Amino acid sequence: MSDETLIFRREGNLAWLGFNRPVSRNAMTWDMYNALEASCVQLAEDDSVHAVVLHGVGGEAFVAGTDITQFAHFTKPQDALDYEQRIERVVSGLETLNKPTIAMIEGFCVGGGAALAMACDFRYCTPSLKFGVPIAKTLGNTLSITNVSRLIDMVGVARTKEVLMQAKLFNADEAYQAGLVNNVFSPDTITTEVTAIANEFSRRAPLTLQASKALVGRVQAQRRAALEAGNDWVTTCYMSDDFKAAVDKFVNKTSFEWTGR
Repeated sequence: MSDETLIFRREGNLAWLGFNRPVSRNAMTWDMYNALEASCVQLAEDDSVHAVVLHGVGGEAFVAGTDITQFAHFTKPQDALDYEQRIERVVSGLETLNKPTIAMIEGFCVGGGAALAMACDFRYCTPSLKFGVPIAKTLGNTLSITNVSRLIDMVGVARTKEVLMQAKLFNADEAYQAGLVNNVFSPDTITTEVTAIANEFSRRAPLTLQASKALVGRVQAQRRAALEAGNDWVTTCYMSDDFKAAVDKFVNKTSFEWTGR
């Protein structure tokens, strides 16, 4: 069920999934996405698991996005579309998992990490939280329209534009006020607090939990079905000179300036 960069462990009725690349702030590789997708499929079939907690290893980050080095091989529009479809498949699998999911967030939760956290039912963080999608400052790519929809559902239109257009990173207090996180705990107590919250689900009516999550999901799915496709902007951004230059800057430590092309 797990790859060495995605650690799976059981504690009674709880399943813990740990993103384990602390030297890279747990940036996601393709193998990590694949392992997470496979884990969600298997957990859905395990009736002995009452809740799932996702967390980053190392205390510095939940997930700091997708590993940027993997973008160096994007050469054609289909590469960008395949990537966004792959991410959406993984995020959707987590979002629709038939049991409560909790993101326990320490430090950076950005880009793809933000998408994974938003797909969880509950989010708890420490005061070190940095939550956002700073791609207007870093890569010059774009979120899929579905992930933009998730962000709007969480924080509203005005704050979504702050996150995407101003590359704003929310701190813990701002995230709590915006409704992104359910509570803020100290680094010393967050694991204990989250464990207690997760264990409570074993004392709740299983069918009510499943029905509540499924019905909320249906409402969201109906709203998203009305969205226009965003593939035009996905290919425009990922195939741009700016994106290629930004990836090259990360991989080879080169300099560049935005051109809008």
